Amino acid sequence: MADLVYHKVMRDIKEKILAGAYSGMKLPDERSLSKDYGVSRSSIKRALGILAQQGIIFKKRGSGTFINPLYLKNRAMFNYEGSNLGITDSFRLAGKKQGIKLLDYQVIPASPDIQQDLFLNEDDFVYQIRRLRLVDDQPFMIETGYIPIKITPTLSPAIVKGSIFNYLQQEKGKAVTRSFMTISVSPSTVDDQQQLNLSATEPVGVMEGIFFLDDGTPFEVSNMRVHYQYMKYNTFVNLNNE
Repeated sequence: MADLVYHKVMRDIKEKILAGAYSGMKLPDERSLSKDYGVSRSSIKRALGILAQQGIIFKKRGSGTFINPLYLKNRAMFNYEGSNLGITDSFRLAGKKQGIKLLDYQVIPASPDIQQDLFLNEDDFVYQIRRLRLVDDQPFMIETGYIPIKITPTLSPAIVKGSIFNYLQQEKGKAVTRSFMTISVSPSTVDDQQQLNLSATEPVGVMEGIFFLDDGTPFEVSNMRVHYQYMKYNTFVNLNNE
């Protein structure tokens, strides 16, 4: 399945921003963008909404939509490149090559905790997927996820060696756009030390949470143990519900 329309628009707007195509740091209004791209205003609104969530643009009431000058000054902070919350798109380092090593792939009955987190029944099964993330062949994250089989029954080992969220979006037309995450720091375990090349005294960052599809369906429970050198977190807080 081709990229969603709003995804293409979002990507093109970002390219134009980086190319300096918008004078005065201001984007055209939604009506003009809709006409220029030949798509509905709802697609434009969604593309701009995601760019605003990423902190790349902001709306000034009564004046229009503007480019965040911090984005142009320090694009490394704004490293998100996709329209879902997958690590492949959201954890990019300039000039670095990402890799994935599949450590474990099983189909197991959903535990009571997973049933609760993913709103599953007692007889439901999940994929248990454990992967090692690498940057330029150096390990930086151990990722363990649980995904309901009934949501995506075709999730093979070959697929999970790449981006699961991108596969879901491109092949199934579903996007992972929301998450509830807990971020903490923990002493490294023996497994952490072996997989991430840590010493016994070095810690790991821990990210635990639930990822949701854009229709609100819980899609994955995930635990990510991150090498402390890569544990950098940026966020934008927006209390405006518009």
